[in-house]
Amino acid sequence: MTQSTPEAGKGPADPASPAGIGQEATVPVPAAASGGPVSHAIFRLARLRRMFAGQLLRRIGLHPGQELVMMHLWELGPQRQTDLVRLMDSDAATMTRTVRRLEQAGFVRRRPSPTDKRASLIEPTTASHALRREVEQVWTHLEALSTTGLSDEERTAALHTLERLEQNLVRAAAEGADTGDADGAAGAAGAAGAAGAAGAEGAEDAGEEE
Repeated sequence: MTQSTPEAGKGPADPASPAGIGQEATVPVPAAASGGPVSHAIFRLARLRRMFAGQLLRRIGLHPGQELVMMHLWELGPQRQTDLVRLMDSDAATMTRTVRRLEQAGFVRRRPSPTDKRASLIEPTTASHALRREVEQVWTHLEALSTTGLSDEERTAALHTLERLEQNLVRAAAEGADTGDADGAAGAAGAAGAAGAAGAEGAEDAGEEE
């Protein structure tokens, strides 16, 4: 699908329209997606945020998703890989690759678990702590980029709306499990859990190919 970007010379949206309504999409919206305008808007927003995150994180030696793993390690201390999978709602294979790449970059290391001889703990290195402030600055910058022009009230309303959308999907996945729709619930939960990890993995792979 051919993708377009907003044109710099475009005029403002019709002032009579609600904020953001009627503005040109950053990629073509296919007719088949006309029944899901909110879903397509989420797709576009996630795509653009991932692009900017990739650009900013690459400058400090990370790829999207890796910084979230580091955030958990900085905040909670050493974790088993299974704990990171749970915290990130990821999967074991993706987390193994992410941790390996962070280890190769010198940001984490493994050490034997004092309570489980079969497991190892993943902990942030001293070098990684110097990275924490830069990661925080990246996220602050991404927040500013995403919410430019919004008042405090609009930011709060946007956050509440996104949280409601998230809860709707969490509830739908849970109801699928409750009604015995195991395949549907597993698919929904798996898609939700793997979305961020898959995006990070894709970004990392893309970075390696550059």
